[in-house]
Amino acid sequence: MIDVQNLIKTYTTYERGHSFKEAVLSLFKRKTIEVQAVKGLTFHVEVGEIVGFLGPNGAGKSTTLKMLTGVLHPTSGDVRIMNFTPWKQRKKYVGNIGAVFGQKSQLLWDIPPIDAFYMNKAIYGIEDRTFQETLDQLTELLDVGRIIRKPTRQLSLGERMKCEFIMAMLHRPSVVFLDEPTIGLDVIAKEKIREFIKEMNKQGVTFILTTHDLEDVDQLARRVIVINHGEIVFDDSISALRNFLGAKKTVKLATEQPADWEAFDGVEVLKLESVHEAELELDTEKLPLKQFIQLMNERYTIHDMSINALPIERVIKELYAKSYA
Repeated sequence: MIDVQNLIKTYTTYERGHSFKEAVLSLFKRKTIEVQAVKGLTFHVEVGEIVGFLGPNGAGKSTTLKMLTGVLHPTSGDVRIMNFTPWKQRKKYVGNIGAVFGQKSQLLWDIPPIDAFYMNKAIYGIEDRTFQETLDQLTELLDVGRIIRKPTRQLSLGERMKCEFIMAMLHRPSVVFLDEPTIGLDVIAKEKIREFIKEMNKQGVTFILTTHDLEDVDQLARRVIVINHGEIVFDDSISALRNFLGAKKTVKLATEQPADWEAFDGVEVLKLESVHEAELELDTEKLPLKQFIQLMNERYTIHDMSINALPIERVIKELYAKSYA
């Protein structure tokens, strides 16, 4: 579906001094600086994948997405999406993709979303029957049948974002680019949006998801690409991402007898509540989980315990830190 080969984007900017003299001199001669925002990205996305595209601010995510959507021309490299080169065959290409940007609306403020939907119908040349079938399906999935005739300015943020998804999906795109699609939404609205993305994915739509809300990635993406300084630093499954720091677990433990939480090799205290209760990080390569439970129970008698995988936020934070080093 998506084939990216050695993608590079270099910007030329100018350096100007802060003093009056340097400002005047810059009118006649400016020092040019080349900034390489994207440095030779190569990756592939299969049909029907949901890929999390992550990175810290300034990593090159937005620049990459702009090249994938055809907004920017790369300095060099090649992109083939559904056999289109985005910036060369833009008119034909955009009829096959959709985009939802959490901070940029496609809706018109003073008119109802239904009018904006009909505007998109005309832009994309959607047939009447196809349009009505798609609109009915999407409004039912997102439960917005009662609100699409209200002026956009009267809608809540969650209602507007649902309508943004309808705008992006009306022409039945094969690939959809999502940039912070749940930003600012409450828990209920986020869950509704995530369920909608999953349902569309079941129907064969491929999604590229850029977000700082790692819960979105955890619940939606099967694969994660992490970039930093314009380069890929990780490209694998969610489970492989969790194993990036090794085979570690977080364990919340309560004991009947006072416990020495640091008595075992491979155990790190994350949060100490008391001598009877703590949150620990267990390295199961150093101390297998079964052995840890047996030792704790024999020495201190386990009263309550919960075991979880490392939070994805922790893994991403460590990954960013290593890629900065």
